[in-house]
Amino acid sequence: MYRNLEECIIDLENTGQLVRVHEEVDPNLEMAAIHMRVYANGGPALLFENIKGTNYRAVSNLFGTIERSKFIFRDTINETQSVIALRNDPMSIVKNPFRYIKTGIAATKALPWKKSSNKVQGFKEIQISDLPLIQHWPNDGGAFITLPQVYTEDLDNPGIMNSNLGMYRVQLSGNDYIMNKEVGMHYQTQRGIGVHQQSARKDRVPLKVSIFIGGPPAHTLAAIMPLPEGLSEMTFAGLLSGRNFRYCYDEGYCVSLDADFVITGEIYPCETKPEGPFGDHIGYYSLVHDFPVMRVNKVYAKDKAIWPFTVVGRPPQEDTSFGDLVHELTGDAIKQEIPGVKEVHAVDAAGVHPLLFAIGSERYTPYQQVKQPSEILTIANRILGTGHVSLAKYLFITAEENKPLDTRDEIDFLTYILERIDLHRDIHFQTNTTIDTLDYSGTGLNEGSKVVIAAYGDKIRDLCNDIPEQLKGISNFIDPHLVMPGIVAIKAPEFSSYKQAQEEINQLCITIVSKGEMPICPVIILCDDSKFMSIFNNFLWATFTRSNPSHDIYGVNSYYKNKHWACDNMIIDARIKPHHAPQLILDPLVEERIERFFVEGASLNRL
Repeated sequence: MYRNLEECIIDLENTGQLVRVHEEVDPNLEMAAIHMRVYANGGPALLFENIKGTNYRAVSNLFGTIERSKFIFRDTINETQSVIALRNDPMSIVKNPFRYIKTGIAATKALPWKKSSNKVQGFKEIQISDLPLIQHWPNDGGAFITLPQVYTEDLDNPGIMNSNLGMYRVQLSGNDYIMNKEVGMHYQTQRGIGVHQQSARKDRVPLKVSIFIGGPPAHTLAAIMPLPEGLSEMTFAGLLSGRNFRYCYDEGYCVSLDADFVITGEIYPCETKPEGPFGDHIGYYSLVHDFPVMRVNKVYAKDKAIWPFTVVGRPPQEDTSFGDLVHELTGDAIKQEIPGVKEVHAVDAAGVHPLLFAIGSERYTPYQQVKQPSEILTIANRILGTGHVSLAKYLFITAEENKPLDTRDEIDFLTYILERIDLHRDIHFQTNTTIDTLDYSGTGLNEGSKVVIAAYGDKIRDLCNDIPEQLKGISNFIDPHLVMPGIVAIKAPEFSSYKQAQEEINQLCITIVSKGEMPICPVIILCDDSKFMSIFNNFLWATFTRSNPSHDIYGVNSYYKNKHWACDNMIIDARIKPHHAPQLILDPLVEERIERFFVEGASLNRL
């Protein structure tokens, strides 16, 4: 159990899980490039000790593997899981009270502890410009905090137990922000901080915000946890760290006494500035948009403070391990929240939010003549209306019958669905709805569509293991590659407009029909590079981040019946469109520069 970040770093170093980088490193692109190279090779956590332009150290890749994450929380993870499970099933303590003695002891460490004096001690005041101003991608709008713990309280119901601790993007420099006076805050209105801001706006008063950086690793994790109703992030931080969250108030702002850095300030009603671009976890830049601006009040730093950071980009990245740890801790929370759900998997390789795989129950079928999706359609609507998973664009859902399924075995799961899907019945669209703010495949910011692909019943087809003859020798649609059984990628002409795409795909469908039926290949992917798309993880990423279901799904012999869309073969247009955000690409010159850290005698030579 660590009292601070330094203790965690020392522990990791003593167990061979952290390397110190002694050489001077540039926070402009170099630190992020080093982090990504080390992460990609399953390497250790990194402590940068000599950062250009700042006197502070920085650490990254703390959570770079699920094994290291579980090591960090080895003393508290079991009790924390028990408390979360208890919140999901409170009657269990009545049924077996002696089982929860240790859980009760752990819970005593969960309640936040307020210092009696409001004087901030152990910190010194600094400025934003003193911090490690890390720019991660070449076209980022400036330096960002990537592991902030953003704290706010509800004006109508103040107090730490009713607060929100979230991880929202914070831009420290660039754009129109006045250095040392303003920072940008990127968050969606449905998040906890957004609710608090709406309350402040209603009362026409500024919202006080505290940004904590560092402290025990449990505090960072608390900011991203999807917790059961009634279990606050501050309580969870205490549970997982094995030590009460310690805080005081300064000029009305909450100050974490365990953090390495604290930034306080106010968000004024209706005051915004352009924020971004920023290389994001879907694998593209999120572009410049107006978001709330926070007027900086004070910036605090502890003596020898350490700045934690991560780099987000096309998965897998360090936040992949974050997600695995969250899954370990929350366990069956989604089952508790949505009756009938057995499993929901946000597919990391597809950028998490765009694609969900789910297994539900199908208990209505004994009363039906034909096995078909029934209950899982009801469950699908519940999934798409719940928390973060409501941001999904594609939901593939089925129910187990005769064989167990695992949504994390992605090829096997898709194979099971494609063997059973009835394309005349099993595709269900939701148009003109909300999608992830970071996803630019839709019709506008936060605007797009969803599709539920619900397949259940007996196997109705064998899937192709080679390119069907119907997809060979087609003018303008060339170089077909098999992605997996039942899915073929074809290189299409460069996308110019949806009108042109409709004409091209109509001609493609006519050509396929003229060559005969093709039930063995239910899905065709149109793309810019079919060889690239034939690698399964590339297929998951490019297909589901580059398509808007309502606009980019077509079909061979498609038709409507009673407003239901159907086809013989589904075509997904996964070409890059003019309105898409730019893809994240590393700077080759930076890649050359960081070689000096990996040569003989350098800090990272052994990696």
